[in-house]
This record gives sequence, structure tokens and C-alpha cells, in this order.
Amino acid sequence: MKNIPLDLITHFDDILKLRNIPLVSRPEYRKWLRYFMDFREKYPLPAERAAQVRLFSEKLRSKGQTEAQVEQAAFAVSLFFMSQQKQQAASSSTSVGTVSHAAVRGVSEKQPVQGPVQPVAFTATGMVCEPPGSPISDGRSERRKGRYDDWRCLRKSEYPAWDSIIVLLADEIKMRHYSRKTLQHYANWSRKFQCYLSHKDPAQLSPQDVKSYLTHLAVRCKVSSSTQNLAFNALLFLFRHILKKDFGDHKDIPRAKKSTYVPVVLSRDEIQGILARLVRPYQLIAKLQYGCGLRCFEAVKVRVKDFNFDAGLLSVKGKGGKSRAVPIPNRIVPELLAQLSFVKKLHADDLAAGYSGVFLEDQLEKKYPNAAREFQWQWFFPQESLTIIASTKEKRRYHVHNSRFQDALCLAVKKAQLTKRVTTHTLRHTFATHLLQANYDIRTIQTLLGHADVRTTMIYTHCVPSKTLKEMKSPLDF
Repeated sequence: MKNIPLDLITHFDDILKLRNIPLVSRPEYRKWLRYFMDFREKYPLPAERAAQVRLFSEKLRSKGQTEAQVEQAAFAVSLFFMSQQKQQAASSSTSVGTVSHAAVRGVSEKQPVQGPVQPVAFTATGMVCEPPGSPISDGRSERRKGRYDDWRCLRKSEYPAWDSIIVLLADEIKMRHYSRKTLQHYANWSRKFQCYLSHKDPAQLSPQDVKSYLTHLAVRCKVSSSTQNLAFNALLFLFRHILKKDFGDHKDIPRAKKSTYVPVVLSRDEIQGILARLVRPYQLIAKLQYGCGLRCFEAVKVRVKDFNFDAGLLSVKGKGGKSRAVPIPNRIVPELLAQLSFVKKLHADDLAAGYSGVFLEDQLEKKYPNAAREFQWQWFFPQESLTIIASTKEKRRYHVHNSRFQDALCLAVKKAQLTKRVTTHTLRHTFATHLLQANYDIRTIQTLLGHADVRTTMIYTHCVPSKTLKEMKSPLDF
């Protein structure tokens, strides 16, 4: 095929075989790939792969192709992206190996992935079929393209003593129901500490080793104060709860002073400019996050049962499993009801197709065996494609992955040509600041945000200048 290197063609054919594409259909897939390469040469396309698939699908529709052909073309392009990931993984490390059936079709929830990079599949609308709860960085986010396997810290190494320590660390964190990010960070810092000490026997560790490592981070690595404090907390947890050793006097260990952080806040015009450049369902996710002050993971993990339209309240399960209720913005109620109707129709189609239900947290499925297939437990922002569990061959549905929303928001910010550094959390910062500007009580804002300490909420007072500061003039203006 023209314009495509021979090695990519080989990897593409391998992906077709792994996905059990019939021999008679493979020429069609190669044809769609050739069309896509021509389309990419003729038109400037965004870096986000999902957007490329969507634009290509729209072009095919304008040429009179049927929906079945468009879906087949979108799937062919997504397989091509998988072949690119396979080639990159094979060239980056000889230990990575080839893509397995489990890697192509997805993995079960909360199951650590061993082996190759996990590919993703796009549909004609640009939505991505994500492996549920996949704990690795698999290249699906363009903003994090250079990172590889954030969970390699949990894999076995050449040092069994440290491997046992990491296993105990993971078990302790899971038993305490800490977040998966806490597990990732603590295990990662423990591995870095291990490398710094040249794999010293864990039984011989001392607080002096920690002091030396933190000094190394501050002086040689020049890390930020928050990074240094995170490393300190991780090693403190390691000593107290895993090694069962006295950490010694904290005063003898250097602690970085936390810098004062003033959050980035958007104006109302900037919010509208971003929302106008987002498409479904990301626009509604952004409106829900800004309108209710949700964190990114709280917004994408909302279920149907969490909405109480009669009372105008949304139940949110936040950090640490803590729940809170926030008012639903009246302005987006029609859009929320339309999304609810969409989810209801999608759920009916799923039941007719005999799918196994949505993913549930922890042991909820054992406690409520029918919950996964019940409507009230469905994701409010579901992925468009079903995920196939390799071990059981079950078809399950996952929610829109937060990385897809992050990429969509990043693209919208670029299109709006904003000079501020905007992330999904900026919408939450803006929610709190705008309420403060509207003279809402700080305790009320604390409750809506789900902060355990009002001092965390007080940081938004720095975003609202006082009347005296507004009226003050610079000496240049005298």
C-alpha cells in the first residue's frame, strides 16, 4: 500500500489476524486504510487520534458511504493505530514482546497488566473503547505520549526481597481502601528509593537512608516541595506499616516548605469559549464539572442512580469513598434528561444483545448480583463500545475514560486561544471562585467541594482580590 512503510503493513496484518478478521474482508480493511492515509495527506488534522477518526468518518459520509461502511472504516483505522503502537512497543524494548489477544481485547477491571502496551479502538464518532480500570499508561493520551507503563513499579524484579515489600505495600494500601493513585505513587517512590540505595537489603534500612535520599531529591534533582513531601509520606508509610520500624525523629529529616499555590481561574467568557468548542459528550461533562464543582473522575463516573431530578440533587462519591450531594444546575437539566434518554436506549439495546452489564466497584456485584444489568447502575456517560473481557469473554460497558475528556478539553482550550494553563481541575477551581465572588459562605463552598478541612477551601480567597486591592493604583499610573 502506498504511503505506508512495509513494517507498518506487516504489523497491521498481524492485528487483523489477532482480531480474527476474515480473509475475505481484509482487502476492505486495507482499502479503508489507504483512503485514510490519502485523507491525512490532503487535510490538516488534529493530533488526537479520536478526532482524526471522527473527521475521516464525516468525510466518508459526505461521499455517500453507508453507516456500515463508515463503521468498518473507523475500525480499520483504529486497528492501524494499534499496529503503530505495536511497532513502537517492539522497537522500544525487546522485553515487551508481541501484542496478545488479551492486550487487544481488553483486561478485567483492577487486574494489573503484564506485558505489552494496551491498544485502543475507535468508533466512527471518535469514541474510544477503553479497557476498564487498566492501571497502565498505554499511550492513548496524546498529552502523555512519552510516558510508558506507570505501573511497572508493581512488577517483579531481580530482587525478591524488595518485590515482597512492594506486595505487602500494595496489600496494606488496598486494605485501607486508599485510592489507586496512592498505591501507584507510594510503590513508585519505594522503587526509586530502592534504586538510590543500590538495592540495599530492606532489613538494613534506617532513617538516615531516608534523610540522604530526600536531600538528594532537593539538592541534586531539584524537585518541587510537593514532590519532596510526597516522597517523604511514601517512605514514612513504608517504614511504619511495612517494615515495622521506628522512623525516628521527624525533625532530623528535611521537609520542604509548601509553596503558596494560587489556582488558575477562568472568567465566564473563557468558560463559554471552551464549552462552545467541545462536542458531545465532553461538553456536558465539562458543564457538569463546572456547574457542580466536581473532580474529573467524579464527573465521568456518575451513574444514572446518582441523579435526583425531583429534588434537584446529584449524589457524588468523592475521594476516599466520601459521598456528598450537590445541586443540579437548572440550565443543563434538559441536556441531562436528553442524555438520560440516550443511556436508556443504549441500555435496552445492550440487554437485547445479551451483554453482561457495567463494571461495578469492589464486591458490589456479589452483593447485588443483578445490579450490573439494572438501569439505575448504568454509567451516565458510557463508552460507545463494549469491552470484551479476555478471560471470561463477557461484554461489559465502561464509562468515558477521563483521559479522553482531558484531551478533548486540551484541544478546546487551544482552539479558544487561551493564554492560561487550563486542566480539567481548573473547572473545579473556577466553580469555587465564582461562588466566592457571589458572596457564598466559605463553609458552604467547603461542603459542595467535599473538602475535609476548611483550610483547603480557603485557598480560593486568594483568587478573589479585595476591594482595597482593586482600587489600588500602580505608581506608573500616578
